[in-house]
Amino acid sequence: MTAYLAPVRDMEFVLRELAGLDEIAALPGYEDASWELVASVLEEAGRIAGEVLAPLNQTGDRQGARLIDGKVGTAEGWGTAYRTLAEGNWIGLAATPQYGGMGLPSVVNIAVSEMWQAANMAFALCPMLSQGAYNAISECGSAEQKAAFLPRLASGEWCGTMNLTEAAAGSDLGAIRTKAAKSGDHYLISGQKIFITYGDHQLTENIVHLVLARTPDAPPGVKGISLFIVPKFLVNADGSLGARNDVHCVSLEHKMGIHASPTAVMAFGDRGGAVGYLVGEENRGLEYMFVMMNHARLNVGLQGLAIAERAYQQALAYARERIQGKPIGCSEKSAIIGHPDVRRMLMTMKARVEAMRALSYVAAAALDKAHSHPSPEQRAATKRYAEFLNPIVKGWCTETGNEVASLGVQVHGGMGYIEETGAAQHLRDARITTIYEGTTAIQANDLINRKLLRDQGVEARQALDEVAGLAEDLSHQSDDDLRTIGRALRQGAETASRAVAWLLTAAGEDPRLPAAASVPLLMLLGTVLGGHQLARAAVAARRHLEAGNGDPSFHAAKLKTARFYADNLLPQAAGLLGAATDGARSVIALDDDQF
Repeated sequence: MTAYLAPVRDMEFVLRELAGLDEIAALPGYEDASWELVASVLEEAGRIAGEVLAPLNQTGDRQGARLIDGKVGTAEGWGTAYRTLAEGNWIGLAATPQYGGMGLPSVVNIAVSEMWQAANMAFALCPMLSQGAYNAISECGSAEQKAAFLPRLASGEWCGTMNLTEAAAGSDLGAIRTKAAKSGDHYLISGQKIFITYGDHQLTENIVHLVLARTPDAPPGVKGISLFIVPKFLVNADGSLGARNDVHCVSLEHKMGIHASPTAVMAFGDRGGAVGYLVGEENRGLEYMFVMMNHARLNVGLQGLAIAERAYQQALAYARERIQGKPIGCSEKSAIIGHPDVRRMLMTMKARVEAMRALSYVAAAALDKAHSHPSPEQRAATKRYAEFLNPIVKGWCTETGNEVASLGVQVHGGMGYIEETGAAQHLRDARITTIYEGTTAIQANDLINRKLLRDQGVEARQALDEVAGLAEDLSHQSDDDLRTIGRALRQGAETASRAVAWLLTAAGEDPRLPAAASVPLLMLLGTVLGGHQLARAAVAARRHLEAGNGDPSFHAAKLKTARFYADNLLPQAAGLLGAATDGARSVIALDDDQF
């Protein structure tokens, strides 16, 4: 497996030119996020990712996590790596200074998280979930809960988990059976949860489990779910740790990928009841948990980007080194990067990675504005935009990440199918991203039902109007690349608008049609919105080149990559339109017994 080199130059470009970091740094609470500070954060994070986390990725995959005598052991080097992040306050990067965090914007935290995930996805899941637990308690917890748990989550002394899934419920959270019985100032939790990432380990002295459960008189379905904080060790009034709580890991899953991430089956209350503390009000647990889930979904979308970046770096290095055959026009054998189809695959990987990065960072920037903009109207508008993008980032980036990881294996040829090269690990690790934190279908249904149909396509049309506006501007440029990008972008915007209009009509004809079309429509919007961001990048790159203050190689590559996306990837939107509209009826055409 090749080394990982954080793409800091491209991250900086996206942060400044597309995500609007300078504008975010001017918002209340983010004044300390100067460009000098952010640049130093990215540089040091890149060093840690490359020197500390990346070397553990393949060994962690081989060793995996182990359950021995009731204790979960992590792979060699995990403890040292975790201490590096905790001691450097990296886990609290976006946490408020009030609780010991650095208070940096989410968009900066996203860039750093991309490095962790690309370097070692199995490891990075632990701090990712801790940040999500921090957000949920910060937004929904009591003052006492915040004081007890937030400082130690931010510092990395403790970590957090998310406990939703049960064997009999799966993605249907309304069917969960874990119970919560009132007992004085707390509740006693009993039940079992599955697929709990980092459900147990020895990296931290305590683990803060956020658990969905039902009280005895709760209404049925999702309206009867409550959220509880269930610490592995109880916390005394002075903040010290007390007795071990009645929560235990009873087994670890044997998985296709992310072997070094302990995916646990957790038993609550086998010995009388696990002490849990209600977050907020009873029966509002799913609402509260969505704070953590939305954080996780954006970050899992980021995992699709991160794995794709790592697979691209490895495929590129191999293509430069592997001597095989005579490319067309060459008289001697040379590296396979000279073969046109290898170049096609590498350009596809590169363009998709850059489009995913731009869209993910723009989504994170919208969250920062929704949180801190002084104007209530602007906060509301950017919140709607962020919520619209969230399922697209999660669904499109993870599906695309799988495609890019698969291309990475293909570039390696037969060697990609051999585990020693490491290319196959990226594909195996990527595969879970389209499943956990809500499958692609769940993201697509969220996009269709909670976004497009709920507001009758208003937010989508506003986003697509912006795409169409840029396309119109580009059509008047003298630069041939920009004009070509503009034509493709205009066609993409028109295609996406037709899909949204069809959806609004079809929903009134047959409620099954939007569901049947949902995934192709999500992929269509991701393809077009990703192309929009690359077009914006091309405009910024051309501006720097014309002003003479750019990096000729870097900015010229930006233009060429955006042109490749426009020529080769944006046209796929037309096929997705057909699948979403004409194809929806054929999806539901067969009777069950005809399959």
